[in-house]
Amino acid sequence: MNEPDDFVSRVLGVVESIPPGRVMTYGGVAAQLGSLAARAVGQVMVRYGSDVAWWRVIRAGGHPPIGHEAQALPHYRAENTPLLATQTDAAYRIDYAAAHWSPPA
Repeated sequence: MNEPDDFVSRVLGVVESIPPGRVMTYGGVAAQLGSLAARAVGQVMVRYGSDVAWWRVIRAGGHPPIGHEAQALPHYRAENTPLLATQTDAAYRIDYAAAHWSPPA
């Protein structure tokens, strides 16, 4: 079994590999590590993600990280991340079909 610090470094490594303008879901990051632990990826991002491009890890519905929508939007615009306008209370979401990224095998 991997040590927790190893999981943290592996999550952060995947996040660091996401190119500008592209995104992965929490579940996608977990899957890249051979895990189903999307929530654990979220916890890693909450605790240790401030030094990486945290805005490139999104929720499965294409929404930015909870509570960070306003802080993430300038990053998405600067990186030309494809966005979709919505009719709900959220002002935008990421066009996941256009912005999704998977690391090379």
